[in-house]
Amino acid sequence: MGIKRSLVLFFSSYGCFLLAQEKTIDTIYVFDNQMNRVKLFHPVKIISTEDAQKNSSNLSELLRFQSQVYIKENGRGAVSSPSFRGTTAQQTAFVWNGININSNFLGQGDINNISAFGYDQIGIKAGGGSVIYGSGAIGGSIHLNNTLDFNKGFHGSLFSEVASFNTYNNFVRGSYSNDRFSFKVSGNHSISKNDYKVEEDHGKIYTNDNGQYYNTNINVAVAYKVAPHHQISWISELFNGKQYYPVYFGDLENKTKYETQNARSLLSWDWNKVQFSNSFKAAYTEENFQYFGAIDGPETSGGAGKNYILKNDFNYFLNPKWNINIIGEFQMNKGKGDGTSGIGDIRRNAGSIAGLVRYFPTKDLRFEAGIKKDFVEEISSPTLFSFSGKWNAVQWYGLELNVSRNFRAPSFNDLYWALGGNKDLKPETSYQFELRNLFKMGIFKLSVAPYYMKIQDMIRWLRTPAGYYGAFNTNRVEAYGLETQLEFEKQIGKHTLKSNLGYSYTKSTDLDIQKQLMYVPFHKFTGNVEYQYDFVKLYVQGMFNGKTYTDSNETKASALNPYWVLNAGLNATVLKNYTLGFKVNNILNETYYSMLSYPLPQRNYSVTLNINF
Repeated sequence: MGIKRSLVLFFSSYGCFLLAQEKTIDTIYVFDNQMNRVKLFHPVKIISTEDAQKNSSNLSELLRFQSQVYIKENGRGAVSSPSFRGTTAQQTAFVWNGININSNFLGQGDINNISAFGYDQIGIKAGGGSVIYGSGAIGGSIHLNNTLDFNKGFHGSLFSEVASFNTYNNFVRGSYSNDRFSFKVSGNHSISKNDYKVEEDHGKIYTNDNGQYYNTNINVAVAYKVAPHHQISWISELFNGKQYYPVYFGDLENKTKYETQNARSLLSWDWNKVQFSNSFKAAYTEENFQYFGAIDGPETSGGAGKNYILKNDFNYFLNPKWNINIIGEFQMNKGKGDGTSGIGDIRRNAGSIAGLVRYFPTKDLRFEAGIKKDFVEEISSPTLFSFSGKWNAVQWYGLELNVSRNFRAPSFNDLYWALGGNKDLKPETSYQFELRNLFKMGIFKLSVAPYYMKIQDMIRWLRTPAGYYGAFNTNRVEAYGLETQLEFEKQIGKHTLKSNLGYSYTKSTDLDIQKQLMYVPFHKFTGNVEYQYDFVKLYVQGMFNGKTYTDSNETKASALNPYWVLNAGLNATVLKNYTLGFKVNNILNETYYSMLSYPLPQRNYSVTLNINF
């Protein structure tokens, strides 16, 4: 096989289609150029725009029912955080079009201050990924990706939802492209009074008073091919949100709220040829937040963070079997705290250099090895590594191996918070091992993945002898478990049946006290089944969550009881471009919690309209 033909086949696995004459004929441009390479060695669950509309309330609901991630949510639409494989929210990386967007202050992302709409696909990757995606990618990463099409002309869509608790959700998108130019714009606005009631144990009625929320998200993206092998692309996102924090005692309790405004912008210059490619990115991200101790009073505390990022990704093929990838990045992180935080004007410079080598000895066997060194100002950062292998041993069985060392740098709050910040903190580090077994049996695909992880120098906020809380490197955590996924799809004439069932067992132990970490369920099951006949589609979603401790001592009295939640929806497409939908959430009217004291809604309903033109 000639070298150019081999490279054509190899690039095709990346989603790029190249002619032997080296003329690029890409039809889709992905801003996160690493994602398709990651998929060659790691399973990444992709949630499409269509699937996202099945759980359109917020991103928390979407991840809760369509992934193995555990979501801790302080009531519907309120503060929410994810947990992969028994880790914490700070050990989960949110990646926007290839750029890590975890908060510099908290070191994590608030899921409900990230829109569920405006992205062409949402990717969920379990396992460490710090070599490519940086600090925080210890337990896993959540990817918010956009794409641009070429030669597609004009397309538009409108999604509108009316739901229980005076909830209204609207999303509109338009795009235009020809052979050299592509443009896409979208906007989403969600609003809810969110005043649901839940019957708790012993007949007590909980009312989600002061739980309303509002948010607006706008995305704009454009790409232009300036030459056969050169493309300039730009994407920008603006988010504005308000969350009111629920109260228990009505007018006797002070009502509070939280506001946030986020901006992200990314400029990319891509140079693609058959033997090499280079992607240079310049990005700017900004986070602003304000907390109001009384909703009608002045701002009590807040902060503003700005990040300036330069990133270069060079990819070179020595021959059809060997590929070298070098990634360099520099960041300037700025922050300013207001009110009671005690954080003044601070600045931190950070850089990294990573190298990856990929080897494809046969079409059924591939390897990847990576090494990375981070340089974080005033912090001693470890050398990271990763090794992955994938072997399609026989037609019905495959094997994947992933080993890595990952890290998380202390956040601004960890370092500088007044009364508690600790400038001597070490980064958290972890070692991870995963062995994934893949089986194919006719229309069935089964994945069984045992894993092991050990985390050192875990950062915790503990009470000091003086009575206040401070940040310390204390915990040693050992996590191990099993993740399984069963998929099947069958089509007979106009009938299509497909399903995705997932189960995870997680044991995550604080080795100092030999107890399960808080808010880490031992068992979680998710099931999504969809049946379609002609223009009608019926889908059912199920989620089981096992016993979950809410403190570090495994106190049974305050543990969250196991629960089973079932949703069902029906969509009908009429006149080709109009889809009407009806959905019932929590059909069994279960009382359930993902966070102590904050029940999530019982049975509720939504009606949707989707128009494509």
